[in-house]
Amino acid sequence: MTNQKRIFSGVQPTGNLHIGNYLGAIKNWLELQEKYQCVFCIVDYHALTVRQNPKIFQKKILEVAKIYLAAGIDPEKSIIFVQSDVLQHTELTWILNTLTKIPELNRMTQFKEKSERFEKNVNVGLFDYPVLMAADILLYQTDIVPVGDDQTQHIELTKILAKRFNKIYGPVFKIPEGLIKKEGARIMALDNPMKKMSKSSTNPANYLALTDSPEIIRKKIKSAVTDSGKEIKLDLQKPAVSNLLMIYHLLSQQPIQEIEKKYQSKGYAEFKSGLAEIIVEFLKPFQEKFQELGKNEDYVKNVLSEGAEKAQALAEETMKKVRKKIGLIN
Repeated sequence: MTNQKRIFSGVQPTGNLHIGNYLGAIKNWLELQEKYQCVFCIVDYHALTVRQNPKIFQKKILEVAKIYLAAGIDPEKSIIFVQSDVLQHTELTWILNTLTKIPELNRMTQFKEKSERFEKNVNVGLFDYPVLMAADILLYQTDIVPVGDDQTQHIELTKILAKRFNKIYGPVFKIPEGLIKKEGARIMALDNPMKKMSKSSTNPANYLALTDSPEIIRKKIKSAVTDSGKEIKLDLQKPAVSNLLMIYHLLSQQPIQEIEKKYQSKGYAEFKSGLAEIIVEFLKPFQEKFQELGKNEDYVKNVLSEGAEKAQALAEETMKKVRKKIGLIN
């Protein structure tokens, strides 16, 4: 286990985790945990850059843990924990803050986008969260970080900060590499195929939540935006149908060409009906496990507690080196 390369990844406990999150991240994690030492975090501190209702927030943290477990993340193979349970995350963030240059954070496109979206709450945390993300990754001597293509800037900053620390104080941090899964990395919104499916969207028709009932799934797919014409094929000129085809392909494991052939000369209604059933059947075992875990939250909390202990041991190992290098008294 110790000779395996280490993976770190995390999800914010906000909004509704959806089929795009599964296909773009969690599905990949299931494969990675068979080959690597995986550290999967529920990044609750990151979520605080937007105002949260405390009672709902607590439930969301546990909900994400249940989703991890129901999807197949195995606590015997992977470390599953909540970010705020390991205080070294914030400790390392402060130290990295002293090495981070303001222009480096000013360049972050996600900050610019979120500043426009949350213009009434453009807080320091929103500006600084790439440094917290860097701390999350570097704390565990991470080799590989599975990310979406919208996070590549943050991985680059993480590498810059790791190299800068190592150059100034001496070698401590591994230089991580981002892993971008091309297929399924960007599942687009059902209501707008030009935008990525978003778990924080205010429009429920935007996404397919992993916990949506079969009735809701059928309704959402039926109302999903389509393109002009009737042909069902993967085509840049048909972004809406191409998005639905990609979901069908990834969940059914059927080749795109076979799906296109199956619905040749058939309309959107029949294609959507078939897709809805593929989704319902795919999510059925996950949703059954999710419901079971809902009846046994003590087990879920125990998994998180044990995961935090393991994560803290790894984090403290790194922080002892960091403190010594910068001249703190441990």
